[in-house]
Amino acid sequence: MRGRAPSPSGLSYAFGPGGISPAVKWLIIANVVMFVLSFFYGAVQNWFGMQPSAVVGQGQLWRLATYMFLHSRGGVGHILFNMLSLWMFGVELERMWGTRYFLKFYFFCGVCAALTTVVLSFVPLAIFSSLYQSLTIGASGAIFGVLLAYALYFPHRPILVMFVFPVPARYFVMIMGGISLLAAVSASSGGVAHTTHLGGLAAGYLFLKKPRLNLKAEIQYRVVKWRINRMRRKFDVYSGGRADDINRRVH
Repeated sequence: MRGRAPSPSGLSYAFGPGGISPAVKWLIIANVVMFVLSFFYGAVQNWFGMQPSAVVGQGQLWRLATYMFLHSRGGVGHILFNMLSLWMFGVELERMWGTRYFLKFYFFCGVCAALTTVVLSFVPLAIFSSLYQSLTIGASGAIFGVLLAYALYFPHRPILVMFVFPVPARYFVMIMGGISLLAAVSASSGGVAHTTHLGGLAAGYLFLKKPRLNLKAEIQYRVVKWRINRMRRKFDVYSGGRADDINRRVH
């Protein structure tokens, strides 16, 4: 639950961001449809869940994305919490960024979260020993990225924990990340889903904070530079003048 800014008459809170945005709406619909389908056909989770052994050993790369649309068959709370979080925090981000950018961010976080689990499955530590054969499902990796973005843009927005305790968004994300980190390194949890949560957080931060290379512009720059250097060699020109210029004057 997200609180709104205080009104002159006192502190007031509103549930959620209001109307739903296009990308969030279709993501929720897709998740609900897949939840119903997997409820009646459990094999769907085995076909599309994220399993490192299938991704690496069998080349089933689609699992890195399809796992985001699957949730526990017997746990309505799993999909309810994820879709509620997507609506509460994703709608405002989509309105601010636009649908295309929001979807790019959402899938980037989800896929990178899955890749985190795949990479950690090869780490020779006991806490990660079960990851290689584990089956991870759920949109939590992408949702954690959305939470991170929300906290970066609206760090002081209050979030009602358990619908009672207001906590600023930045501290809420720190708490959620700390819980996942502790669970990931604990022997009892096996670190299966929690590594995905951490991967989503890290991916969201890198996507928003690190400068991104414009690949097209970089290629064009390299091509132009190569052509200039080729022309210089052809006409025996260098940055300081011609090769037979004794004084090497700058032209």
